Amino acid sequence: MGENTFSRELRLLTPSHFTYVFDNATPAVSPSFTILARHNSLASPRLGITLAKKRIRKAHDRNRLKRLVRESFRHKQHNLPNVDIIVIGKSGADNLSNQEVFATLDKLWKKLNKRCNKS
Repeated sequence: MGENTFSRELRLLTPSHFTYVFDNATPAVSPSFTILARHNSLASPRLGITLAKKRIRKAHDRNRLKRLVRESFRHKQHNLPNVDIIVIGKSGADNLSNQEVFATLDKLWKKLNKRCNKS
């Protein structure tokens, strides 16, 4: 279990971390989520999640999606390059089932991996 944790070192915590990614990001887009990534100088990928109240109205839906994104990242982090990642939720993401969220994120992780390794 130790290798699949989601520790503090794997999270984007400050506004400056988020700004760094937003300034020059590599995108991976789906109808429900947008993933932005930018190479970092660390030994592992880091994750930040933004789910706007304007897009996903109910708090329990935002919390569920955050849990699912973190869980998906936790399992896929060893296949990802050393990048800072921001997952942005779009309208309608709260209507997806848990399996659909995982399937969408799996596709986006693969797309992101391919794009980051290319550049």
